[in-house]
Amino acid sequence: MDLLLWRHAEAYDANEDQPDDLLRPLTPRGLKQAQRMAKWLELHMPEGVRILCSPAVRCESTVAALRRKYKICPELSPDGNARALIELANWPEARMPVLVVGHQPILGQVITQVLNMPEQNLSVRKGAVWWLRSRMRLDTQHTLVHCVQSPDLLW
Repeated sequence: MDLLLWRHAEAYDANEDQPDDLLRPLTPRGLKQAQRMAKWLELHMPEGVRILCSPAVRCESTVAALRRKYKICPELSPDGNARALIELANWPEARMPVLVVGHQPILGQVITQVLNMPEQNLSVRKGAVWWLRSRMRLDTQHTLVHCVQSPDLLW
């Protein structure tokens, strides 16, 4: 199974005018990051990918650059947790690849858990994608990092 974790692109900070964290929009730079990454994903993403997205405006704006159908999942909101994301994606049993658009620190926590890394604060850059792959080899499940891509490296 392939699990692609896409952190939302750069968004405006919460302020007096917009104190609701879920309603923060992308900055102009964030819109460019989302477009660059969406273009890269279109070229590389596996067929039949299921797309799951946080209900936050910044995540919806990020995934909208793909111009594909996606499902809003309250479990992926900023106050969610890594275990809920892993269960929602049905990792590693899902038959189809899954793309999740979400937040830090949850994405970093998922990566450390599925790679069996010691607990640490792994940071995922804004707009970046971590592509993880689970496979069976000699009757043992292995997880590998297929790719890590940052929008800042794309043109």
